[in-house]
Amino acid sequence: MQYGHFDDNAKEYVITRPDTPQSWSNYLGSTEYGAIITNNAGGYGFYQSGARGRFLRLRFNNVPLDQPGRYFYLRDNASGDYWSASWQPVGKPLDQYQTTCRHGTAYTVISSRYADIASEATYFVPLGQNFEYWRLKVTNESDRPREISVFSFCEFTNQWNTQQDQVNLQYSLFIVRGELTDDNLLRVAIHDNLTPDGDAVREQDLAMITWMGLVGADIAGFDTSRDAFLGPYRSYHNPLTVELGHCTDSKAYGDNACGTLQANLSLQPGESREVLILLGIGDARTVGKRTFAAFGSLARADVELQKLKDNWHAKLGSLTVNTPDEELNHTLNVWGLYNCLITFAWSRAASLVYNGERDGLGFRDSVQDILGVLGAIPEEARQRLELMLTGQLANGGAIPVIKPFEHKPGQEPAPADEEYRSDDCLWFFNAVPAYVSETGDFDFYNKILPYADCGEATVFGHLRRALEFNLERMGKHGLPCGLSADWNDCLRLGYYGESLFVAFQVRLGLTIYAEVAQKLGQPAEADWALAHREKLDAAIQAIAWDGDWFIWAIGEDGTVYGTKDYTEGQVYLNTQVWSVLSNAATSEQAERSMETVHRQLATPYGLMLSAPPFVKTPVDVMRAVVFNPGIKENAGIFNHTQGWGIMAECMLGHGDRAYEYLRASMPAAYNTKAEIRQCEPYVQAQTTYSTYSPRAGNTRTAWLTGAAAWSYFSATQYILGIRPEADGLRLDPCIPSAWDGFSATRQFRGRTLRIAIHNPEHVCQGVVKLTVDGVAVQGNLIPADLSAGEHQVEAWLGK
Repeated sequence: MQYGHFDDNAKEYVITRPDTPQSWSNYLGSTEYGAIITNNAGGYGFYQSGARGRFLRLRFNNVPLDQPGRYFYLRDNASGDYWSASWQPVGKPLDQYQTTCRHGTAYTVISSRYADIASEATYFVPLGQNFEYWRLKVTNESDRPREISVFSFCEFTNQWNTQQDQVNLQYSLFIVRGELTDDNLLRVAIHDNLTPDGDAVREQDLAMITWMGLVGADIAGFDTSRDAFLGPYRSYHNPLTVELGHCTDSKAYGDNACGTLQANLSLQPGESREVLILLGIGDARTVGKRTFAAFGSLARADVELQKLKDNWHAKLGSLTVNTPDEELNHTLNVWGLYNCLITFAWSRAASLVYNGERDGLGFRDSVQDILGVLGAIPEEARQRLELMLTGQLANGGAIPVIKPFEHKPGQEPAPADEEYRSDDCLWFFNAVPAYVSETGDFDFYNKILPYADCGEATVFGHLRRALEFNLERMGKHGLPCGLSADWNDCLRLGYYGESLFVAFQVRLGLTIYAEVAQKLGQPAEADWALAHREKLDAAIQAIAWDGDWFIWAIGEDGTVYGTKDYTEGQVYLNTQVWSVLSNAATSEQAERSMETVHRQLATPYGLMLSAPPFVKTPVDVMRAVVFNPGIKENAGIFNHTQGWGIMAECMLGHGDRAYEYLRASMPAAYNTKAEIRQCEPYVQAQTTYSTYSPRAGNTRTAWLTGAAAWSYFSATQYILGIRPEADGLRLDPCIPSAWDGFSATRQFRGRTLRIAIHNPEHVCQGVVKLTVDGVAVQGNLIPADLSAGEHQVEAWLGK
């Protein structure tokens, strides 16, 4: 079943049926002023933090999931009939109500038609601003004059801290006020008496203030009391104010507040009218008044929307591709990278599922997220990378969550020993070299940055401490201790249990450290790393190979998990793929372990994290047993890991299988069968139900997931093989043998590279010829010292 289509020219996804299996959402704004909006205008808004700065309310796990939201209600004053500019919340019958939603890059446009009245609502946050526009165009498509009343509606929180707003009602129901100011701006304030100057935005126990204004028509009425607007025993689908046709001019004083401004429009046949709502944070009497004066016009809204599109589209232009797979093109040219950029911005802090329980930047997640955006925003990626490096402690471990607006390097308290995770800082060995490879900034390794708690070191020194953290915490079999958790938070080995996954990460880190040390002219450091790697290799080979695959881990009590004798969770995806990514596996082990993955973990919807499911394993050993079989870490398809499987197969030269795995987990591949996946077909999601579930293919927790970065990274740098290195751009495609080739345009260090890959022999991998501007180049590396400007690159695959 299909609910929409991709429009790559406009860089939009167009939803043509509003009754999507789940609410399909988009992000507006920035990390300063953020918002989520769905295809039916549901969602919420927040300032800096989805947990402590939420000024528009959403009740999580609500029915429907996305209500309330940013609504326009329209009322025909002759008939008394009313509807909403989005299908929900009123929900008119779809045989009478037509609508499309165009989710774009940080904006959403919802066009609808009902009773011969067409409407178009456009929502966005201007670049660098702390307010949002809601623009509504109303057109009379009938042959008679029409009198249409328009009502805006949003529901404000009573306290921007979501815990206080949703739980501590004996306090939060008595602190909000609302009014219409002398400047005709709505003003909704919390703790109003604490801010006599009227300019504060948010503090823990000070005023939190929002404002709303209307452009394009006179204000015919207002409401700031939610209960007055909706009426008793009513909801968003049938508000009493809209039914009666006039606002009550209510002034909230405790209870719950809303933002409603009424405009009455007289429309001749064929005539259109536009109104504009501005909604922002700050006091209406100061911030609101200044902002409204500067931005409160339809012409200014036009300018700001174009600036927004130009800004985002420029980022998406870092790589464009034309492959034989149109759904892959949709993914790589627009939505895959846009998903990476949004995830980079918000980590796991705010979505329709994340409810503030992760308030800040999760350390390990945010370091990995950098991989997806380096080509698009290298400077912002560097800033984030430096922030995360300053979240590393002097002992080499990490603070679990970094709060950017509060982070004070050199002054942060270290977590308790039992809270350290074993994998946190090992992700630097993916992110730091990737940054250097993208930018050529090799001197970054020499930059001095503070530790979170005390002291400082070069970036290279930070990398050594990351390795030492694990090398100083080794188990009795010579593998790194899992500590409170490795990447898999469900694994409970005991603090001194040993993680093979982390062993492979450490091995990769030692290899990279040695390579960097040699380039920095520090051979003693390279020797140190290689000596530790040799010792680690011996331990891995002594204990970790079970004949056809690698084990999971070794418990603190000596139990070996993931052997042929262990019936639940017998095969673990992470250790198989990372044995290849780290080059720890021998050639034979790599082939056999990946064949085991295909035989025992592959499904039509992606690779299961492990199998068979956990049913009888004690919860104090494997917490995944709390999940239903076939979901999340319990033999589910954890989409974060899919890119690793693709990369491993590419490293072995298995282009057809890598592509099989790509297609199985690629959201766009489900656009015409959206009833299977259910969530948005244009962005990644955290988990997919596996074939151990009766609902195989269902996918949950969209947008903010490590799957975004790794899927984009694996598709662009391993399947397409367009891979930056410190000395240039490597071309090493590993594509399906059926492809004749593909083309791409890559922005790389101030140069435009127009790349054509030819595959006349229909192989998967192996560049046999490379030319740059018609001149043959030895090997498959496009040198970094090309002159500025545009260059034509051609490569031929063959045997």
